[in-house]
Amino acid sequence: MKNATILLTGLLIVTTFLSCKSNADIKEYTPSNSQLYQTILAMDKTFFDAYNTCNLETQASIYADDIEFFHDEVGLMTSKADLIEATKKNICGKVTRVLIPGSVEVYPINNYGAVQIGYHKFYNNQEPDAESVASKFIAVWHLDNGNWKMTRVISLH
Repeated sequence: MKNATILLTGLLIVTTFLSCKSNADIKEYTPSNSQLYQTILAMDKTFFDAYNTCNLETQASIYADDIEFFHDEVGLMTSKADLIEATKKNICGKVTRVLIPGSVEVYPINNYGAVQIGYHKFYNNQEPDAESVASKFIAVWHLDNGNWKMTRVISLH
């Protein structure tokens, strides 16, 4: 099952990039479902408000039990408990995340949920004057019994 999920996530990414043949083919993003777009932006805000204030309980409640977190530098994490513990150890009080306004795209996934693609910056709170470079992220959201859960995250720097 995990291999199928990884394969589907990879195919989604490759298909997205291959479908853009040239800059002339790229159209400005407009959400196909405004309500879904606003819902995912609200979930993003809820999650990252908790991330920025070290509210680990809220973060854990939004991560799916079968979370897969792909980080281009750290690798793959598949344990929600380990991910929360790593956040507590490495992020709490040290890092602040800021979403790049206007960068988010949200695409519905029929009978599952949505994919969110965007850019954000992370600021080192110990070095307030340090520069932060925008990085891309992809989050797969599952609507589970009326609750949105992040099931897959790809963090690229």
